Amino acid sequence: MSGVLGIYNVESASRALYYGLHTLQHRGQEGAGIVSSDGKNLLTYKRTGMVRSIFKENILQTLVGDMAIGHVHYPTKETLNPQNIQPLTFHRSQDAFSCCLHGDVINALQIREYLEDKGSIFQTDSDVEVFSQLLALNQKKSFEKNLTHCLNQMEGSFGMLYVSETKMVAVRDRYGLSPLVLGKLDDGYVISSESCAFNTLGATYIRDIKPGEVLIFENGSYKSLFYAKNTETHVSAMEYIYYSRPDSNIEGINVHIARKNTGKMLAKEAGVDADIVIGVPDSALSAAHGYAEQTGLPYEMGLIKNRYIGRTFIMPTQHLRKEGVLLKLSPVASVIEGKRIVLIDDSIVRGTTSVSIVKMLKDAGAKEIHLRIASPAIISSQFYGLDSYENNDLISKKYDKEALKDFIGVDSLEFLSVEGLQSAIGDVGLYMGCFNKVYPTHLYERVRNNE
Repeated sequence: MSGVLGIYNVESASRALYYGLHTLQHRGQEGAGIVSSDGKNLLTYKRTGMVRSIFKENILQTLVGDMAIGHVHYPTKETLNPQNIQPLTFHRSQDAFSCCLHGDVINALQIREYLEDKGSIFQTDSDVEVFSQLLALNQKKSFEKNLTHCLNQMEGSFGMLYVSETKMVAVRDRYGLSPLVLGKLDDGYVISSESCAFNTLGATYIRDIKPGEVLIFENGSYKSLFYAKNTETHVSAMEYIYYSRPDSNIEGINVHIARKNTGKMLAKEAGVDADIVIGVPDSALSAAHGYAEQTGLPYEMGLIKNRYIGRTFIMPTQHLRKEGVLLKLSPVASVIEGKRIVLIDDSIVRGTTSVSIVKMLKDAGAKEIHLRIASPAIISSQFYGLDSYENNDLISKKYDKEALKDFIGVDSLEFLSVEGLQSAIGDVGLYMGCFNKVYPTHLYERVRNNE
């Protein structure tokens, strides 16, 4: 999760960045930051909270310059450390630079221990600081050689932005696990975690940045190079299922269409006799439309979302997630009462959200509830970019499908198959490790060895 946005060679870049970060707010709601460059200095402002509450007009007026990078923060641990809010800025005797990333450098701990042995001292537990300390260690090399050397030591999923007083750099990991897109805005450029930010800014989509590609923006233009020769494309299936906004395109595939296709495929694989179809807002609505369209059942708005509550799945603690569900959703009793309902959701992780929603629908008078999940059962950790659950949290590891049906309290339960998900989204080299335990990289230890 988390989201990054960079704007290069655009007047009042931080103001445009502010509006773009609003569009990426769904990727992180715990904090946000902007760093701009006026050509001589890096200007920084970041805080905990939502974008609109952090960047007031008086703050934006101080973030001058024609290039800037920004970040919306999703904590990868149960508690938020304000020091980890990005971008992080580093000052050296000759210059300064700032960095931010979305994703997860899965060998960050091993690199950190190596750097600590070399004398590095860390202020945060952020992957960005690991990269930055690594970059600082070899600064005698040319910038491009040093950058390439550092990136080749990093494994995992990341879309990263770097800015100094005079240049901006965008990097996508060699596996293409994290999306990163390039757009044109006036005489400058925009780099974003998702293409939906382009719509807000009035930017024109150019292309997806390629796996292992580095774009260096300088002197009004940019050049492309690759830090790795052996690159692959393994776009995380969860980008299509949950993370991204439906108006975003990833590798040429629209997220809404992909989700709608999962609903259609789910109807083919696991149709059931019912009266209406209801989707769980928001990420399951497209799949619910697809299911209804395929079966001919009427689609109804049976659950209303409170737009002032954030995404409960990315809230930092289980207690907040549970409270968030109750505050976020309200049933429409006149639609639900006496009906046999097909309830479509995007996924089941811990099962607590599903239990709460099913109880709401039953209390509102539902006659039957048939739960259909527009993704396969999650049987393993995601590993790349989302650490909000561990293996022992996964409800599908604790129960088989029949026992899980009883635990949630529904009349029937079915998941989309792995093959069905692949067919619905398309051949973009999907990463589906949380569904099939197939990973493109070595999985490194995440706990320090204190021996």
